[in-house]
Amino acid sequence: MTAVPQTDAPAVGQTHLPTYDADAAPPVPRSSLGKPTLDERFALIGSWVAALALAWLITQRLLPLEGLPWFLIAWFVCGLAVNAVTASMSGGMVEVRDRVAASVVTVGAMIVGAVLVSAVVFVVVRGWRPLMHLNFFVDDMSGVGPKDPFDEGGVAHAVLGSLIQVGIAVAITLPLGVGTAVFMSEVGGRFARVVRTVVEAMTALPSIVAGLFIYTVFIVALGYPRSGLAAALAIGVMMLPIIARASDVVLRVVPGGLREASLALGASRWKTVWYVVLPTARPGLATACILGIARGIGETSPVLLTSGNAPFFVTNPTDGVMNSLPLFIYSTVRSGEPNSIARAFAAGTVLMAVVLVLFITARLIARPKKAKKVRPSRRLTGGTNRFGLNLRTADPLVEMGPVSSDGDTPYPPDSTEGAP
Repeated sequence: MTAVPQTDAPAVGQTHLPTYDADAAPPVPRSSLGKPTLDERFALIGSWVAALALAWLITQRLLPLEGLPWFLIAWFVCGLAVNAVTASMSGGMVEVRDRVAASVVTVGAMIVGAVLVSAVVFVVVRGWRPLMHLNFFVDDMSGVGPKDPFDEGGVAHAVLGSLIQVGIAVAITLPLGVGTAVFMSEVGGRFARVVRTVVEAMTALPSIVAGLFIYTVFIVALGYPRSGLAAALAIGVMMLPIIARASDVVLRVVPGGLREASLALGASRWKTVWYVVLPTARPGLATACILGIARGIGETSPVLLTSGNAPFFVTNPTDGVMNSLPLFIYSTVRSGEPNSIARAFAAGTVLMAVVLVLFITARLIARPKKAKKVRPSRRLTGGTNRFGLNLRTADPLVEMGPVSSDGDTPYPPDSTEGAP
């Protein structure tokens, strides 16, 4: 047997076990994966406070950068730098990248939230005075001028017109959009790729083009008058690609195992889509519908071309012009009078409230039903259930008793054996 000389160089494929340092401090356990420790919170807060002081020193003492925007930009840049330094002191490059990425994402979310809140607050503040009058919600603008006080006139006719137009558009586009999405995701093929390309191109269609299309085809070519129905068709042209595209994305997220299980049980392709795919994707389809409604309910130019402005109530979508909230806002702002501008901002507040109510309603309708809890059967005394059946005597295995280990007597001995 030949001895192999030992060398310091490790052999290829050799496994090295990590060494254990008995003098090292024990690792501090994390309470949870996503929850920072007290030291990490202190380091994070201290970093941003130090960045605040550095930003003030840079913008107010060292550089001529006056104004709040420059201060916020300097605070953000200094915050990233200080967070990177503190992270490198407690960890490696992985910790630095994680801290910097978390800071960028958090600041981005705060900016988006601040923009949204500022827009809503600005609209509400500019239009709060008309909102204090009840007639603004129940009256129309027939006989009311631009300089009339806020206790006269309202936007009820515009709200009614918007709901009618959007309702007709949803009734037309929702089946077409979901059906198109089912065709693109479930059927497939070369023509499905063509349809997907057309839908994606129509997503960026300008609203004025949709209005001109309906005006040319429905009003000029077919000879129908300008009405709420024409406006609903123009809104539907804008909503259809949004609903189809969003529904296609939602249906492709449904796991393929559900389809395969349904087909393996003997269900047809249509029943699989109707009873498995669509119920699974119902919350996502509701979100697609809401995206389409949010796109259509705020359109002004298609309604202006196809319907027109009416200062009174119109309930028949085929009977002449019909007003809507975006068109009411556009017409009142154009007057230039302070009262009309305040009414326009108040109408904008009502429009945001209507969109919020529609969103909540759609989410409640599409919410999956909770499974009913099955209450256990109530058992009576003596091992008897509610049907009067004795569970102990009804089971033959219970009456059989324990089986003998030697295999000779599988049944327990009779109580009468050995009796005199």
